[in-house]
Amino acid sequence: MASVRRDLAELSRRGLLRGAMGLAGLAALGPVFSPRLLAQALPPGDPFRLGVAAGDPYPDGFVIWTRLAPDPLAPDGGMPPHPVPVAWEVAEDPGFRSIAAAGQALARPEWAHSLHVEVQGLRPHRPYFYRFRLHGLASPTGHARTAPSATAGADFRLVTAGCQHYEHGLFTAWRHIAREEVDLVFHYGDFIYEYAGRPVGAVSAGRSTIRSHAGGETFSLAEYRTRYAQYRLDPDLAAASAAHAFAVTFDDHEVANNWTGAVGGRGEAGLEFDLRKAAAFQAWYEHMPVRRTALPQGPRITAHRRLDFGRHVALHLLDTRGARDDQPCGDGTKPPCAEVARADAQVLGPAQEAWLLDSAATRPATWQVLAQQVPMFARTFPNGAIGMDKWDGYPAARARLLHGLHSRGATNLVVLSGDVHSAYAATVAAEAEGPALACEFTASSISSEGDGSEQRRGTAALLAANPHIAFHNNRRGYALQHFTGRHCFATFRALPFVSRPGAPVEDRARFVVAAGDVALHPA
Repeated sequence: MASVRRDLAELSRRGLLRGAMGLAGLAALGPVFSPRLLAQALPPGDPFRLGVAAGDPYPDGFVIWTRLAPDPLAPDGGMPPHPVPVAWEVAEDPGFRSIAAAGQALARPEWAHSLHVEVQGLRPHRPYFYRFRLHGLASPTGHARTAPSATAGADFRLVTAGCQHYEHGLFTAWRHIAREEVDLVFHYGDFIYEYAGRPVGAVSAGRSTIRSHAGGETFSLAEYRTRYAQYRLDPDLAAASAAHAFAVTFDDHEVANNWTGAVGGRGEAGLEFDLRKAAAFQAWYEHMPVRRTALPQGPRITAHRRLDFGRHVALHLLDTRGARDDQPCGDGTKPPCAEVARADAQVLGPAQEAWLLDSAATRPATWQVLAQQVPMFARTFPNGAIGMDKWDGYPAARARLLHGLHSRGATNLVVLSGDVHSAYAATVAAEAEGPALACEFTASSISSEGDGSEQRRGTAALLAANPHIAFHNNRRGYALQHFTGRHCFATFRALPFVSRPGAPVEDRARFVVAAGDVALHPA
């Protein structure tokens, strides 16, 4: 908490928000290149050590990202405190013989010398290659696909993945994801974990530390930046980031464990928590390939958005943290208390919920896909306990959303989720005895909770108590979804271990859902 106390001594709430608005205005300015800027020397070393990424594809383009950091774990990434002009180019071939778009952008120190170039003028539904150049040095080459046009009947393939605890295991799954033939990667969150570093070999909750976080728990902007840099240095994550376009959201560990709305996971609130959120959101933005619409305003951020992929898929990216009520019953997994039944419970918040209902109603698509963080399907343990941090802790919000979507004609609902470090396939009902209104595919973690096991203790009893759950696996891994005009296919891929290099990837289950029917069938 020392860094928080330092920040509290320096900032007031008004100063925080005024400063954030000023930085947002500065970042919105176009590149301004002067002879003075061009002449300033840069530190030696490769400025592109954190790699490249692309995100949020449209039919005519996508975002390309990098951050200049020749010494990534040093303060400010080893960069001087002045803006740096960087060239970028997008080509139709990996040799960059056929340039489709090119330009220059200004990497500003206020945003950790990160770049978010919103490329336009490209052709729909085709692959492109991109790179950045600075003082004769080139970044790694990235690859991304533009989205199909609104009228195209193209198939759509994506990966769902997240929960990558650096200390719990290697990111081998990302190396396998880099080799997948997909149009998009949906990263549902927990890109970093905020916890203090532990020595290699230290055991906590039965898990051994495979590699250590740099530094203590993250509170300040500098600490969050260092943590993101450490994760971005991982070669397997870098390979996946360069191989595919990403659509990223955040869950809790980008800020603090199980935070909701204005309350931190350990009860932080008020200015103390606003400062932490402001630092966390700025660092998240600085390290993600997102558009300027996600630029944070101090402790507030608008991260929900929709991406369209032809006639068949409307992908609604949601934020289930920022406007959510505090967890009922004191959080945890336990039998529900009276607070769980409150009729006005909020997960998305009124504004985002209204946006989603309107978005799904006004964008006809074969599949309406809710890409979010925590499981929406009901999961009641044999002793009657439920997870208060999941949609189970907010049944009125779940019912209101599902009925609202259904009443607006949003059919073929598919929910994507993660968070629980296990893979699930299930159907989702608005009420316990009601009909299924959606199907859900929950991806396991990339590395969180270590090697895992095929099943958790008590899995058989859990499945018996929840017949709408068709599949569970407790290995690390990811999920693949393939959408056509008639079917949604889901494949769960698992790694037998993450505690040492070289794990193969193995399929554990495959399901198919027909358009017009929410039933899960083995495929």
